[in-house]
Amino acid sequence: MRRQVSLEEISDGKLYTAQDLVKADCRGCEGCSACCRGMGQSVLLDPLDVRMLERGTGKDFAGLLAAHIELCVADGIVLPCLKMAGDEEACTFLDGEGRCSVHAFRPGICRLFPLGRYYEESGFRYFLQTRECPKKDRSKIRVRKWLDIPDLEIYEEYILTWHRFLQVCERESKDLDGDSLRILQTYLLRTFYETPWLGEDFYSEFYARLAQVKERLGL
Repeated sequence: MRRQVSLEEISDGKLYTAQDLVKADCRGCEGCSACCRGMGQSVLLDPLDVRMLERGTGKDFAGLLAAHIELCVADGIVLPCLKMAGDEEACTFLDGEGRCSVHAFRPGICRLFPLGRYYEESGFRYFLQTRECPKKDRSKIRVRKWLDIPDLEIYEEYILTWHRFLQVCERESKDLDGDSLRILQTYLLRTFYETPWLGEDFYSEFYARLAQVKERLGL
């Protein structure tokens, strides 16, 4: 989701790589779940996020959609996002003690927080959000360790590829009429989210599907 603010407004003004130390460690959050409440439709889910949630919950995409996620529009594209519910607008994966019940399978944006991604022509770097997390005594941790994502370089390349693909879809969809746009949105959701991922090698399957979509759409 594109944010119409300057980096200086929301961060410490620095950009980080996965090897850098950043003051992001909340030491288990100590029972705080502020970042899991009142987030609206901002926690967007990429295809790997949904695959991991399916594995962690035993539910398919339809099952997740019925209880934990919803569809939203981000930069003109329909994508799934985490659902907030109740008076406190809490993530539906929070348990009775305010802890994440799918922590090992949590989405990429959840792993990032309080970091964000700053996209550049050649890739992206990370920045530290300074106004989002209420914890004031965070300690330094290496970005790679904070993210806790296996094969991080492969994951980062996938995230960049997905980001650029969505940018192309956004640009191309601006010239479509209502019916054509709905067909495109349905096709993307079915290809990357509704259709089960069959093998253990998610990345190979993702790039194969992406190549088929690009060929079919002439991208």
